[in-house]
Amino acid sequence: MTVLRIGNASGFYGDRFDAMREMLTDGPLDVLTGDYLAELTMLILGRDRLKDPGAGYARTFLRQLEECLGLAHDRGVRIVTNAGGLNPAGLADAVRALAGRLGIPVRVAHVEGDDLTASHPGALAAHAYLGGFGIAECLRAGADVVVTGRVTDAALVTGPAAAHFGWGPTEYDRLAGAVVAGHVLECGAQATGGNYAFFAGHDVRHPGFPLAELHADGSSVITKHDGTGGLVDLGTVTAQLLYETRGARYAGPDVTARLDTVTLTRDGPDRVRIDGVRGEAPPPALKVGRNRLGGFRNEVVYVLTGLDIEAKAELVRAQMHPALAKISDVRWELVRTDRPDAPTQETASALLRLVVRDADQQAVGRAFSGAAVELALAGYPGFHITAPPGKGAPYGVFEAAYVPQDTVAHVAVVPDGRRVPVPAPRDTAALTDVPPPPLPAPLPPGPVRRAPLGLIAGARSGDKGGDANVGVWARDADAWRWLAHELTAGRFRELLPETRDLPVTRHVLPNLRALNFVVEGILGEGVAAQARFDPQAKALGEWLRARHVDIPERLL
Repeated sequence: MTVLRIGNASGFYGDRFDAMREMLTDGPLDVLTGDYLAELTMLILGRDRLKDPGAGYARTFLRQLEECLGLAHDRGVRIVTNAGGLNPAGLADAVRALAGRLGIPVRVAHVEGDDLTASHPGALAAHAYLGGFGIAECLRAGADVVVTGRVTDAALVTGPAAAHFGWGPTEYDRLAGAVVAGHVLECGAQATGGNYAFFAGHDVRHPGFPLAELHADGSSVITKHDGTGGLVDLGTVTAQLLYETRGARYAGPDVTARLDTVTLTRDGPDRVRIDGVRGEAPPPALKVGRNRLGGFRNEVVYVLTGLDIEAKAELVRAQMHPALAKISDVRWELVRTDRPDAPTQETASALLRLVVRDADQQAVGRAFSGAAVELALAGYPGFHITAPPGKGAPYGVFEAAYVPQDTVAHVAVVPDGRRVPVPAPRDTAALTDVPPPPLPAPLPPGPVRRAPLGLIAGARSGDKGGDANVGVWARDADAWRWLAHELTAGRFRELLPETRDLPVTRHVLPNLRALNFVVEGILGEGVAAQARFDPQAKALGEWLRARHVDIPERLL
């Protein structure tokens, strides 16, 4: 087989339930992957495990498998998933039990070694991001289903590719090509029209899930099953390549992929070819995602309607002040959704959001919620809230740590029960920044028009712990010539004032006609801490696209 067809059926825990069945029935596949883990998911699974030591994996995957395991077996499709979460051995046992109950002869393997919680006191869960060679070992041993815990998202593709093509650990260019394909697939429908800046004009109501046709040299074609919804084009693939990345070097446990070498070309309808990817030795350390409970939080949203919005907000702040005096973290945010002379009550209203956090649940519990509600008949005119505050809920904190690769016991537990150690990379290289590439020649001067940046540029944004990235790309060469000179880090800060006092780093990726901005600290202690209105920075890029700038008329 010269081409390996790898599909994706899940981009997160809670993704479209029917995607697994759709991917198995809508067209041919060799391997079907499912990504269920995110920083927040590991916290959720950690809390599940506190209640039940046998829990800690994505139960949705088992329910999907109940109706799809027979389909996969009949079609000869192998399944590789990180749904094992904090308990890959437990999920592997559950899959075996399910297969036995259904009478389907499948060989199940799992990968372990990522769980470092015992060496991180105070952490609810601490897991190293493993690479793909444990998965490869399981597949070479004949596994039909491979379950992992915390591996890199791209490992779900690099593992099957390495097993199928016989790649060794130093075939960096091939591995890097698979990493890039895996990064495009990992978030499911985000590669087929989901969350896409230029969705207008396309039918993205029910996008199909993506697949990659991988070749032995590491090149690939990103596509989807014929007849499924959504689209695959240069823009959807570019957007996903920029998602949750940083600079030109995209580091992983198996290889560091050079995103500045990626070449995208159209290969027909709903087909984009990826080639030219160069790889380098991986870094000597593995990233460890550490989740811990940070304390307790509560919130209330006051609705302020009509006239005197600012004065009403100030009255609420003054009335709540005594109840907030002993709370360690208090945040107010006034969201002016109101309009003058509004035709509906809702459009005449603004939202005043109060979020509190403290190590003591009592401090943000009944005393806080009681004070918030007691204003109902003694507050501003028109007092009401969107929902009554609760008793205070725990929130999590995500932190990244690093450990030497050779200190982590990466193990493949193959179908016959043997435990096969997976060696750490022999050669590694410290991660350094790539020197900035030369910029294209600027556009010649000409008339400009004030207009939203998004008329000529796409964007996609996301989170990495407390940081966010915003990838911005141009759709043609002239727009790129203008964007590369106009959208500096300083200009980015001006357009998004919330980033003004934060470190912002700009990375230039000319092959993709793209800029990638990393904003440090904008998400506080990570998504589980919910420090911001948009805690995962999912819409930060869309805010940027909505800002007005002076755009050359020739581009409009």
